[in-house]
Amino acid sequence: MGRAYQNRKESMAKTSDAKARVYSKYSREIYVTAKSGGVDPEGNLALRGLIDRAKKDQVPAHVIEKAIDKAKDGGGEDFSPARYEGFGPGGCMVIIDCLTDNPNRTFGDVRQCFTKTKCKIGTQGSVSHMFDHAAILAFKGGDEEAVLDALLMADVDVSDIENEGGTITIFMPHTDYFKAKQALVEAFGEIDFEVDEIQFLPQNTAPVTGDDVEMFEKFLYMLNDLDDVQNVYHSAEL
Repeated sequence: MGRAYQNRKESMAKTSDAKARVYSKYSREIYVTAKSGGVDPEGNLALRGLIDRAKKDQVPAHVIEKAIDKAKDGGGEDFSPARYEGFGPGGCMVIIDCLTDNPNRTFGDVRQCFTKTKCKIGTQGSVSHMFDHAAILAFKGGDEEAVLDALLMADVDVSDIENEGGTITIFMPHTDYFKAKQALVEAFGEIDFEVDEIQFLPQNTAPVTGDDVEMFEKFLYMLNDLDDVQNVYHSAEL
């Protein structure tokens, strides 16, 4: 799978102008994750990984704590995941993950992003079959074989493993995320993961050139400007 994943996901922190919008996106995801899987990060690995990512993106502690407290109280909005697919500028494939309390509004907002950049929103499954839904874990380490042995002993289906510059990067099906993370922590103790994510990785890339580059950047900006959009995955090669 290589390190191409780094270019395939549009980071909220990089594509949003306002820090408040980044904080809002993290706050919403932390709230939903804590509400569905428990407010204790030690027992909710998805929440733990999300909190770590939020801290690395410089989300203040009080924003994180407020979202968890909100989930603990059991109040607040009921957000549900929504996923949209389609074809962006230059014919690249795009997957958009959202958390919404109003699916009709969110669909209309996302569709407008496609329409205003002369792109085409597709039906569910129209492009996702051309992506691998993978979990990615990366951390500092030198013993690639020991890491692989620990994962295989835990029956993790490792798709790929790399050791580059003292950083071990592991790719696996998204369904093995929790099992893999638990196996690594049990084998090596507390780990500071540099990458701890579930992503859609394109099986093939599409070159975006000429006027399509500016349109693609506008398309991403419009999507990431929507409160309901959490992540955008694409196959564009700029």
